[in-house]
Amino acid sequence: MSKEALSLSRRSLLAGAGLTAAAAYTGAFRPPLAHAKAPFATTQAPYFYRFPHGKMQMTMVSDGPLPLGDPSGAFLGTSKEDVTKMLTDNFLSPTNAVLEQNILVVNTGDKLYIVDTGMGSSTMFGPTTGKLMATLKAAGIDPADVDGILATHAHCDHVWGIMNDNGKPNFPNAQIYISQADFDFWTDEAKLALKDPAYMKPFVEGARKNLLPVRDRIVFVKDGQEFVPGIQAISAPGHTVGHTIFMITSEGKSLAAIGDLTHHHVLLVEKPRLEFAYDTDPKQSAGSRVRILDMLAANKIPLVAYHFPWPGHGHVVKSGDGFRYIAAPMNMAL
Repeated sequence: MSKEALSLSRRSLLAGAGLTAAAAYTGAFRPPLAHAKAPFATTQAPYFYRFPHGKMQMTMVSDGPLPLGDPSGAFLGTSKEDVTKMLTDNFLSPTNAVLEQNILVVNTGDKLYIVDTGMGSSTMFGPTTGKLMATLKAAGIDPADVDGILATHAHCDHVWGIMNDNGKPNFPNAQIYISQADFDFWTDEAKLALKDPAYMKPFVEGARKNLLPVRDRIVFVKDGQEFVPGIQAISAPGHTVGHTIFMITSEGKSLAAIGDLTHHHVLLVEKPRLEFAYDTDPKQSAGSRVRILDMLAANKIPLVAYHFPWPGHGHVVKSGDGFRYIAAPMNMAL
């Protein structure tokens, strides 16, 4: 090839490359469109999580999220503007407070206990609750193997999963451990006539439906009592008259299942003296909350919280006049 031809060929090649680059830069040249190889998934990971505690194994399962709606209607004792700021400062919705329902299953090696039982089939708070039986199955836990139900209190989202819709126990071999104060209050037939608060009648109806058929299996626990090996009842009244938390101890390590001591990991932790609309005695509830959170923070005792973000396992530390919740890292390797 002559020098002239070679020079022309190189010029043509460079010019072509320049046109191609220019076309790509200006958008005239478009690569083939990428197509998704699969549709978007419509399911999440299974709603259970395990972690060790001394010689015991803890499994968190879920009854599903419980939406409360407008937070300012549920969390009282401050302005709506203050509630909104606390939520938005923590990247949370200021219009709908959604509470998880984190249910703890305690495997001691000899016995199996479950702390609370969720909403059952009730849709009082919408269709996202009532998942406990499904999440137990996903976690490989047979309800017939459960030896005991530890009921922190007798509200709808804690004991309405004891019985199924056919009037049979969901946990056919389990004893139920609860404070007598809460049992007596929420199964009291006379309270069915009360119209204030509005939730009283349905809450009492549900408690009677779930607790009275298994009355012969109920064991009343007392404050400070180690009612089964390694598990102690600690009275924390106010949310209900007999609200109880459970301290679970193995190999010198303690873990507190705090039930509804605090419903929100920001609002009732940063400002523990705020009140909650479903408290029987809001002032007493705030006092119990401060007392127990003080103890947990001072002793660096981990907790599992029923309504905190999934899975609700972590610590509280002192922060100013209140506390701060620090979620425990999730370790997916057993």
